[in-house]
Amino acid sequence: MTRAAHSLKDRMYTLIFTNETAAGRLFDKTLIALILLSLVIVIVDSVEQIARSFHSLLFGLEWLFTAIFTVEYAARLYCAKNRRKYATSFFGLIDLLAILPTYLALFFPELHALIDVRVLRLIRIFRVFKLTAYMQEYSHLANALSASRKKILVFLSFVLMVVLVMGTLMYVVEGPEHGFTSIPIATYWAITTMTTVGFGDLTPKTDLGKLIASTMMLMGWGTLAVPTGIVTAEMSRTRNHRRHSQVTCPECEADHLDKQDHFCRDCGAKL
Repeated sequence: MTRAAHSLKDRMYTLIFTNETAAGRLFDKTLIALILLSLVIVIVDSVEQIARSFHSLLFGLEWLFTAIFTVEYAARLYCAKNRRKYATSFFGLIDLLAILPTYLALFFPELHALIDVRVLRLIRIFRVFKLTAYMQEYSHLANALSASRKKILVFLSFVLMVVLVMGTLMYVVEGPEHGFTSIPIATYWAITTMTTVGFGDLTPKTDLGKLIASTMMLMGWGTLAVPTGIVTAEMSRTRNHRRHSQVTCPECEADHLDKQDHFCRDCGAKL
């Protein structure tokens, strides 16, 4: 590749993947506007009356946005430092899914239902915003959920056992004459009652059934609180651990550095 091509590729990378320049920030703002406008088209197109009245206009706008996002995706592939890594990354797949459904619906009309996957374009805004602080908090939440998975699994197993037992009991107490025609149907009622959803399509008619339902409702409050407490406790423990293992940069005063770091991630100063 010639030096001119390398220079073009580097400039494109700076423009598309970073927001360190005025042009890069303008590119990000323009991309956000296009994503939001394309989502408006997707939402409006789902309204049958509007879709019939403005079919040609909506169809043309959708293909315009698809063409723009296709050019952008091709440009990202061209200037990415590692094309395979970008193409298989989370945001790389989201970028592809932002344009793929429209082409699939064109060549395979039976797959037209997949076109609503275009709403995933909204996720691309998180990459454009480059919200490092929010991504760090997301990492904390993901780590807390991962560390709590065994406790949550045990808790969910207990809840499953409770709804199965209570559902079976309601099937015996109420019976098919009151709508509890089978144990799976009664278990469905137990799940909606314990989660405090209460659709109302199944209701107990006997006094004993109402007592069981009241017990399930009261248990539902505690059921919702337990997993929240488990994850919150793990997040607090993780945050305290990170606080004791972090250092502050003497130059830029960044406070998110680990003790094993030799240089500041923000300014490059030696720690």
